[in-house]
Amino acid sequence: MSEAIARANDGPASVGPRQTHPILLSTYSLWRFRNDALRDFDKCLDLADHFGFDGVELLLYQLEQNELLSHSKIMSYKRRALALGLPLIGMSTHQGFVTPDREVRQQNIDRTIGQIELAYKLGIPTMRVNTGRWGTAPSFDALMENRGLEPPLPGYTDEDGFPWVIDALSQCVRVAEKCGIVLGLENHWGLGLTPEGVLRIVDAVDSPWLQITTDTGNFLEEPYERLEKLAPRTILVQAKTYYGGGQWYTLDLDYQRIGQILHQHQYRGFISLEFEGMEDFRTAIPKSLELMRSVFPRTERADAAKLME
Repeated sequence: MSEAIARANDGPASVGPRQTHPILLSTYSLWRFRNDALRDFDKCLDLADHFGFDGVELLLYQLEQNELLSHSKIMSYKRRALALGLPLIGMSTHQGFVTPDREVRQQNIDRTIGQIELAYKLGIPTMRVNTGRWGTAPSFDALMENRGLEPPLPGYTDEDGFPWVIDALSQCVRVAEKCGIVLGLENHWGLGLTPEGVLRIVDAVDSPWLQITTDTGNFLEEPYERLEKLAPRTILVQAKTYYGGGQWYTLDLDYQRIGQILHQHQYRGFISLEFEGMEDFRTAIPKSLELMRSVFPRTERADAAKLME
């Protein structure tokens, strides 16, 4: 065994890879306050740096709302993140494939491909995608009041929707592979309301470039059993906190238990904080970061000597 390997095995705990998961700040945590100052992505980067996060997940909707953004301005975010030492790790996007209208599905496929190409330009390695939903709920507030349940369009069932979503994501995955972007299908209402629905789509597409973005706050019943079903295919975890009470609902999540589930399934990736409470972000986000660091230790890393053999 070389001297360097011996030091890696026997050195102090502060030497070597970090002992906790890297924690990201999702800019959703700030954008949702509808505060104009917090919608600016430069401001979000500065706050993530100030609070001490390890990186950032971008809510793309935040940029899409500003029609005046030039290509140069968007690329400047990449430069600013580099200067702050904050990698841009994830991009959270929206699309909808749950519709019998072939033209609308194609528009959403094209939109998603454009989002993949933007993630590539920004150097972002993973992108959250959704199935979309039927749109029969009159508003998102109404959907939340019905605990995420939504009836299909008249004359259709959820069974009709799965082939649409599978075909659409299969087309998107081909571009994702070329760009080196891992898509993460989120458990996010619509046909992603259950772990069985998410896994059915991911298994049918059957590509390493479509995995799962697991949101800890989107299973309103039996969250731990359902999160465990997604853990083996998870590429990014979005962890919700609700300090001050949630905007739509509040979940009393046992993050020690969630951390153990991820640990058991050898998850070693990023944790992205999505703060969804009503407390002032200046106090709630630091508390959330402290919680994330305390409950998400990394799984055991490989023995250095064996890696060097």
